[in-house]
Amino acid sequence: MQLKRVVVTGMGALTPIGNNLEAYWEGLRTGKSGSAPITYFDTEKFKTKFACELKGYDPNDFFDRKEARKLDRFAQYALVSSDEAIADSGIDLNVVDKFRVGVVWGAGIGGLETFQNEVIGYAEGDGTPRFNPFFIPKMIADIAPGNISIKHGFMGPNYTTVSACASSANAMIDALNYIRLGHCDVIVTGGSEAAVTIAGMGGFNAMHALSTRNDSPETASRPFDATRDGFVLGEGGGALILEEYEHAKARGAKIYAEVLGGGLSSDAHHMTAPHPEGIGVVKVMENCLMNAGLKPEDVDAINTHGTSTPLGDVAELKAISKVFGDHAKDININSTKSMTGHLLGAAGAIEAIASILAMEHSLVPPTINHSVVDEQIDPSLNLTLNKAQEREVKVAMSNTFGFGGHNACVLFKKIG
Repeated sequence: MQLKRVVVTGMGALTPIGNNLEAYWEGLRTGKSGSAPITYFDTEKFKTKFACELKGYDPNDFFDRKEARKLDRFAQYALVSSDEAIADSGIDLNVVDKFRVGVVWGAGIGGLETFQNEVIGYAEGDGTPRFNPFFIPKMIADIAPGNISIKHGFMGPNYTTVSACASSANAMIDALNYIRLGHCDVIVTGGSEAAVTIAGMGGFNAMHALSTRNDSPETASRPFDATRDGFVLGEGGGALILEEYEHAKARGAKIYAEVLGGGLSSDAHHMTAPHPEGIGVVKVMENCLMNAGLKPEDVDAINTHGTSTPLGDVAELKAISKVFGDHAKDININSTKSMTGHLLGAAGAIEAIASILAMEHSLVPPTINHSVVDEQIDPSLNLTLNKAQEREVKVAMSNTFGFGGHNACVLFKKIG
């Protein structure tokens, strides 16, 4: 059968460097750091005292108090970002066939704060199991797409993908395939996460995964820098409206980009560490190129997973050099996590949005906070260091990898 073409017709973003799509792009363009001391809880006894929290976000701006109490922050972020994307797409909700509109959402952890608070409340009590009746529906990861579909009446496929930090990239690939195969006309996809909590920070600190650069939090996320010491935890949400091309054309939709393909692979190596030679990462990019019907030399820009960890950054760049060969030095490589921190299950979504905006504006956002060259990294690679670079981007790749060895890669092409 002939696969249908899939395009992006709407986007929404709620990030540590901007609370909507326009503000997010401004933060990316100017190299803004979203990392700052944590305000959500007392960090006195924590190894890491900073994160990339949302700035100026107030749930009362979007929900009434009763509704907000029923929603974990990760679900709030899903609703806010998807509402922006739906509005941006211009879809007429009174006309569209809602049986052919789905919601496929990514979340690596889900309602961690809700779980944490309910368990703490029980532990501090007298042993009587007094739990909030909304405990379970607030916590479960699938409640985010459930709430999106309930709000708008979308009755197509509806579920959450969970693959740690690759979750929302997996969601986008699933959405792409549903539309390609003709099962849906439109899918709201993306991801959200809200793990800047006592349990989240404490857990990642126990793994030695987070930066502990408490003296300079704004520069702590420094992908590819020789002094990097771990990632910076972020939070927020990103949403994309994927739509069948002819369906979008028929309604005169604005088209941001075409989704050409997606690739998946597994490291099959270690629970948290990447394979040192990036074997799984090589395969996921090769799979993505094959799925999209592209050659390595077609790719202009790669938004890397680039978390600012000692092992991960080197392994990914080695893999890029292997897949793209001599062309690798002609690619603008960057890591927007240097600005947003690591949004875990939402990372793939907000980084895909960054890639699409780079195509739209012919400007590749920088990898900020780089000051010391890492001798393990090929110096011929253009890592878009510290300052955005003007460039026409016709094809952009976005890489996202997760604990457990989950690898996902998505390719976007400029139309016109």
